[in-house]
Amino acid sequence: MVQDENTTPGYCFLQRLRHDEPLPATVIPGEHHISDRRGNILFKNTMVLNAFLQGPYQQHGPSLVEQRQHGFCERDNVLALPCKSWPQLASGWLERQGIGRWPTQEMRRYAASTGCVVVPTGSKVSEYRELEWRISTTMAERCLMINLNITQIRCYVLLKMILKSFLNPQDEINISSFMCKTVLLHCIENTDQSTWKDNNLFTCLTYCLLELHSCVQNDCCSHFIIAENNLMAWQFTADTKHELSKNICELIQNDRHQLLSIDIDNLGHRLQVKLNRVPHGVHNFPSSLALYELFLTCEYIYIANKITGEHKLVLKHLCNKNIRTIKQSVGKLMILSDNGNRLENAALKLLAPFLFTTYGSILASSSIGENNQVSPQALAWLSAGLNSDITSSRIKLASVFYCTEEMEKADLILRHTEQQYNSYPVIPICRCSEKLPGAVTAEFMRVCNEQSEDCIKNITAFCVRFIQEEINCVPHELQYEMFRSTQDDMIHRDERTDCWMDWAVVDSIPFLYFLQYKIYSYLQKHQDQQQALNNLTITIVTDTNLQHRETALNILGQCMEQENRPQQALKCYMLSLQLRPRNNAANFHICKLLSNILAGL
Repeated sequence: MVQDENTTPGYCFLQRLRHDEPLPATVIPGEHHISDRRGNILFKNTMVLNAFLQGPYQQHGPSLVEQRQHGFCERDNVLALPCKSWPQLASGWLERQGIGRWPTQEMRRYAASTGCVVVPTGSKVSEYRELEWRISTTMAERCLMINLNITQIRCYVLLKMILKSFLNPQDEINISSFMCKTVLLHCIENTDQSTWKDNNLFTCLTYCLLELHSCVQNDCCSHFIIAENNLMAWQFTADTKHELSKNICELIQNDRHQLLSIDIDNLGHRLQVKLNRVPHGVHNFPSSLALYELFLTCEYIYIANKITGEHKLVLKHLCNKNIRTIKQSVGKLMILSDNGNRLENAALKLLAPFLFTTYGSILASSSIGENNQVSPQALAWLSAGLNSDITSSRIKLASVFYCTEEMEKADLILRHTEQQYNSYPVIPICRCSEKLPGAVTAEFMRVCNEQSEDCIKNITAFCVRFIQEEINCVPHELQYEMFRSTQDDMIHRDERTDCWMDWAVVDSIPFLYFLQYKIYSYLQKHQDQQQALNNLTITIVTDTNLQHRETALNILGQCMEQENRPQQALKCYMLSLQLRPRNNAANFHICKLLSNILAGL
C-alpha cells in the first residue's frame, strides 16, 4: 500500500512486488499496470472490474450487482484484497472516545484485529481514479452493526426507508445507505446510551435527520473510522444540495405525516392503523401535536448546538492573534450580517453577541494587564453581547468585574442571572465534546412551540469560554485549565475538536456559584459564601447535563482548600481524574496540594 501527496484520504495505491522476494517490481507485467514517475509499478483497479463486467454484472462503485434472473435473487458482490494490518489512517479511531462510551474498548480491539481490505474503486475527485483503491474497514463496521441495540437498528431501518421514499426518488443515488449508516454511528457515539430507548425512537430519528442535514449543508460526512475520508466530497451539485436540504428540513418538521406515506413494508398503513386503534396513552405513541412540538424543540436545540459549535471554530481562529486582527475579523462578520442573505442574517444575529462578548473580554484583559481597569470600549462590547443567552455572557462580565475587585457590581450581575435562570425552562448547551443535552421539560417544549428561534437566547445556558488572550479576566483558580495538557497528554488530543483544551471552559451554573463563593469571601458574607459552596456542590452531584464536570470538580477542590479541608479537596481532584484521566488540570492541583501538606508537617 502506497499513500502520498497524490492519494485521496481513505484511498491508496497498490505497488507491485516481485514474486521471488519482497522487493519492488521493475517490469510492467501488463496493460493493467503503470509505472509512476518514481519508477514504482502500480496496479490499476480496472483489472479486477473488467474481469467480471464481462458477465451479467453492473458496477455501482466497488460493488458489482448481478442482475436478477428467473429463479434467482439479485446479488451484490464486492471484490476485495485483504490487508494484514489495521490502516494507519484509522489509528486515531482506536483512541477516540465519544460521550456515549461507544464503541467499547472490546469492540475496538476486535476491530483492530480484523485488519482491513482494499476495494477496486477510486475517488470521484481524484485525477488518479484508475490507480486508487479504497481502504475499507468492512469487518470492523460489521462488528459495530451487530452490536447495535434494537432501537438503533429500528432507527437505521427508518432512515433507509426515508432515504428511498423521499431523498432518492426514481432510484437516484444522492445519499447512499452507507452515508446514513455513518450518520447513525456518529450520533450513537456522541449521545448517551440511555437516549437509545424504544420510547425515544422519534427523538433519535430526528437527531439523525438533523445530523444528516448538517452533513449535506457542509458537504462533509466523515467516515466513522477513517475521519479524513469525506464521503460527501463533490457529491452534490448546488441544485441537488439545495433540494436535499429542503427535503430533509421538511422531514424534520413534518415527520409525523411523512412516515404515514411510506409504502415500504406497508409502514404508513400500519402506523395509521396503530394511531386509529390504540387508545390514547397506550404504548406512549405521541400525538401529532406532541410530535410537532418535539421536532420543533429538537430543531431549536440543533440551532443552539450549531451556534456554540461555530463559536468554538471562531475562537480557534482568533487564538494567538493580536487585537487588531481580532477586531478586523469581528468587523468582517458585522459587514456580512448587513449584506448577507436572510439566512446569513438570522445566523449571525444569534452568533454575533458571543463574538461581541469575546472581543470585549479580550480588550478588558489587555487593559486590566496595563492598569487593572476595564476600558470603556471593552465595557461597550461586553454590554453589546449580554443577550447571547441567559447566562454565559452575563457571567463572563461578572468575572471581569471580579478580576478588577469590583465585587458589588459582580454580585449584582450574578444575582440577576441566577434569578433569570430559575425563572425560565433553561437547558444547558455545549459542543466542546459533542455531548447532547439530556431530557427537556414540557415547559421548554411549549416555549419552543409558541415562539420563534429568538427564544433560544432566553432558554439556553451555554458554557463559558475564555481563550488565552482573555487570561486577565479569568479567576486564577480557573486559569490552570488553560495549561491542562502535559507533553504526554498532547498525543491524546484531536487537534480538530480539542482546541478548547487550551482555554478555560466551564459550565455556566457551576461557574456562577464559584464566583459567588469567591465574591462573598472577599465581602466577608460568610453565610452567603457557605450557601454558594453548597449550591456548587449540589449542582456538580445532581446536574446530569454538565459537560465540563471535571473542571467544576477542580474549582470545587480549590474552594475546599480555601476552607482548609484538604481531604475533601483531594477527593474532588481524584473524582475529576476519573472523569478525564488525560488533559486534566487536576494533576497539577494534586501535586500542589500534596506539596502544601508536606510543607506543613
